[in-house]
Amino acid sequence: MTTINVIYGTAILERTYELLQETVTTMKHLRSDMKVVIKPNLVVAKPAREGATTHPEIVEGIIRFLRDFGITKPVIAEGSWLGEQTGRAFSCCGYEVLAKRYGVQIIDTKKDNVLKKNACGLTLGICSVFLEADFLINVPVLKGHCQTVMTCCLKNLKGCIPDSEKRRYHNIGLHKPIAALNTILKPDWHVIDGICGDPVFEEGGNPVTANRILLGTDPVLLDSYGATLLGYSADEIDYIHYAQEYGIGNLFREDTKINEFRTENRPKKITQNQSRLVQKLAPLIEDNNACSACYAALIFALNKLGINNFNKQITETFKIGQGFQGKQSTGIGIGDCTKRCEHYISGCPPSAATIVQTLKNLIKDK
Repeated sequence: MTTINVIYGTAILERTYELLQETVTTMKHLRSDMKVVIKPNLVVAKPAREGATTHPEIVEGIIRFLRDFGITKPVIAEGSWLGEQTGRAFSCCGYEVLAKRYGVQIIDTKKDNVLKKNACGLTLGICSVFLEADFLINVPVLKGHCQTVMTCCLKNLKGCIPDSEKRRYHNIGLHKPIAALNTILKPDWHVIDGICGDPVFEEGGNPVTANRILLGTDPVLLDSYGATLLGYSADEIDYIHYAQEYGIGNLFREDTKINEFRTENRPKKITQNQSRLVQKLAPLIEDNNACSACYAALIFALNKLGINNFNKQITETFKIGQGFQGKQSTGIGIGDCTKRCEHYISGCPPSAATIVQTLKNLIKDK
């Protein structure tokens, strides 16, 4: 699957199941006797609505899909970050309830056996449950990260290693070992939670609603595309560069095929979810019936640029939404609906990376 597949909607379980039905071409490889392991992101004990952890409804949609092929006992495995108890995260994030509902096992990998593997000149300790999987499904959250800029498919596998290795990765530099780990563990599917990731911190608190789920098999392609959604380029994220260098996958390009489903489900209004970031940026934005994908791209871009620095250089408000169609307006328009603004950035929606670059150019011209 060299394409990127995206589905939109607020019925998260149903949309996940539908996305798998619409796009998965590797179904013939699934057998009822396979050991299937699902790896979400439960870095902290916070509910998914705060932007840090994987929505349990996505994992539930995957479980339901697997059952269609006779796989009734997948394993959900995760190890939270240093200082957090994974059991607390399983409970707080809804995975204990999910496991009981479907009779599936949840494994705290902090308690798992560790096996040593060599890759890219490094010796890496990896929790055995992932190495023993016949079929591995990675379910990361697309969000920001204070040390690596962002986290998605490639970095989510850091939860597949013991705490001692997590400490060591920080000592030797996160980026190379993250990429090296992905030469050993190669998930069959990456189902990305893009519902309301926090673009600032990996522990959440600043959710920005985008209401999308992404699916693919190439983690480099997906992460480099995800970077554009957050306002970055792959060049700004070292572990993506190393992963490409190690032959793990290919970078996103403008001609990469993106299949979109249920685009009518993009909500008309972004849900603020008590996000401090959205509330902070709201005074800069004049919203007239904006779709969430467009609004989220603008929020991600402004976060990338830095709000304090930005305020000193551009004083115009941003116009966004279908209500601006055909209307002349001052300020900076975001998306094709705002073509008659004094300045506008094309796209339906434009990517955060496009918004960032256009605004940088605008600042240079001032």
